[in-house]
Parts: sequence; C-alpha cells; structure tokens
Amino acid sequence: MAPHAVTEKESKKERLEARLTPEQKKYIEHAARIKGTSVSDFVIGSAQDAAARTIREYEVLTLNEKARTVFVNSLLNPPRPSARLLAAVKRYKERAKIR
Repeated sequence: MAPHAVTEKESKKERLEARLTPEQKKYIEHAARIKGTSVSDFVIGSAQDAAARTIREYEVLTLNEKARTVFVNSLLNPPRPSARLLAAVKRYKERAKIR
C-alpha cells in the first residue's frame, strides 16, 4: 500500500501520539521551520518516508553482480534432483495421495 497525498474529499481521522524530550521537540521544530512546514506535516512526512524506505528494504532483494549471476544461473540451469529429493517427492505423493 503506497502512501498518497490527502485529497480534499479525504479527511484525516486517525491520530498518532508520541512522547519526546524537550531537545527532540526543539530539534524537530527547527527542522520543520527549515522545511517551511508545520511540525505535524514534517513529522507525518518524515514518518511516511521512513515507513516506505523500511518496507522497500524488507520487500526488495538486492544482489551484487556475483550473487545475481549465481541466482540467475540457478534459475536457468537448475541441478538435477538428487536421489534423496526424488525419494522425498515419492513419499509426499504417496502420503498426500497425489498421482
């Protein structure tokens, strides 16, 4: 679910509260002033950016050149199934009554 801007028809109904130190609050207020936005908008935007980054890092697999080559080669040229794997498949099919 990607974040989106709130339209005129949508209303902000949810609330989020946080406790912070006076130093943290001053720091955030200073950053909001630099950005020319309200503290609420700054906090919401920053939290939304952090959430999107966290989700992207969790959901996207990034491989270096060598790992990418090994991965693609494994998909395109899979090894033959071993005797143990074939026996396990046979047992599974028998227990699950699959033909």
